[in-house]
Amino acid sequence: MSSAVLRHVEPLLTIKAPLFAGLGAAVLFAAVILGVAVFGEADLQPPLARGGVAPAPVETVYPAAELRISPAEDDPLPIQFIEPEGVDEAQLPGVDDRFDTGRPATPSSGSDPADAEARHAASTNSAEALPPAPLPGLTENTPNGPLPVIPPNGLRASRAYARPFHGDPTAPTIAVVIGGLGLNRTVTQAAIDELPPEIALSFAPYTRDLQSWVDRARAAGHEVLIEAPMEPFDYPNNDPGPQTLLADAPAADNLARLDWIMSRTTGYFAVSNYLGARFSASEPAMTQLLQGLEARGVAFLHDGAGRRTVIESAARSSNVQYAIADRVLDEDPSPTAIDNHLLTLEALALQNGASLGAGFSYPTTVDHVRDWARSLDSRGYQLAPPSAVMARRRLQARMEAEARALQPEPEQVIDNRWSRPPVDASGTGDHAPAAASSGH
Repeated sequence: MSSAVLRHVEPLLTIKAPLFAGLGAAVLFAAVILGVAVFGEADLQPPLARGGVAPAPVETVYPAAELRISPAEDDPLPIQFIEPEGVDEAQLPGVDDRFDTGRPATPSSGSDPADAEARHAASTNSAEALPPAPLPGLTENTPNGPLPVIPPNGLRASRAYARPFHGDPTAPTIAVVIGGLGLNRTVTQAAIDELPPEIALSFAPYTRDLQSWVDRARAAGHEVLIEAPMEPFDYPNNDPGPQTLLADAPAADNLARLDWIMSRTTGYFAVSNYLGARFSASEPAMTQLLQGLEARGVAFLHDGAGRRTVIESAARSSNVQYAIADRVLDEDPSPTAIDNHLLTLEALALQNGASLGAGFSYPTTVDHVRDWARSLDSRGYQLAPPSAVMARRRLQARMEAEARALQPEPEQVIDNRWSRPPVDASGTGDHAPAAASSGH
């Protein structure tokens, strides 16, 4: 009887067992909720594993400004701005967030924000950086742009914008200037970044965003020159540009073109030539040019490809600070020729105390000068900016002139034999003719 009952009841127990278990769990959960409500919040968090696994930080997101705040104990709340999606550049309304260059914008200063950022970064990060140009009192505004002037205190651009040099006056010194920069962006940037700061950089006046390039060069420590296009012998077949200084042009025309060239930028200590074999052979034209530079306190550097005597004579008559390069490094732009000219500069520095070389912005020239300069100190030479060699040569010339002035003039010995009256052969008179000898 009992076994028959169990056979009928067992299927029912199997089906209803999960129901009883679920009902029991519900009762237990209700009891826990009741306990929390009566006795307070219950800490049901399981123990943390050894090793310090902390809960994830809570992030509060503000969709309007995309501002995320992550709390941290005992520290100010760190703030991180996230660019909103679908917006090219976030700007605050009514706020001018453009770069401040420290001077009014000019057409030649460039308007590229990337250029402004590069100038700002270079000027703040380089230990070799020269002061930003223009310096107070050294420029005047003209219709063409700023021109250098000599202020009442007598400070000149040739000194104010030169790179300071405190080298050993007894060591053989070498200076190098690389010209033609600004027209090729890649080579210009490589010259600024890779060449030692003692090497000067000369820029073409037709360069786009010229002031931007000059700012970058000075921020890297390079002293800067600007090039004056001058008439070559094969002009106009070889035309240096619309502002070329011409040997036979009226003085007013050449000075107007010189003003245009110098107004393209600020921060240069000297003007250099671009071509100009025919112009530099004309002493009147060179004298007018150098007098114009002297009146504005700007130095002059010639690459040496011209008549040296004419340039020196014009420089002496105008009293301008000047220098003529001893070698053009890349008349033949082959690597062997450039290396030979660099070795010649070393020999001239040993012989004369200092030497000056000029090169063009060929990629091979920049590469060879960079590699050559790396080991110059180990060979006993020192690299100096061209302004230092100019000052050294000017001082030497002044000392030599003073030494010559202090030397006593040699006594002049006058031979009076031809001023004496003829002697009388007979001894009877001063003017009696001497007796002729018959030879027999």
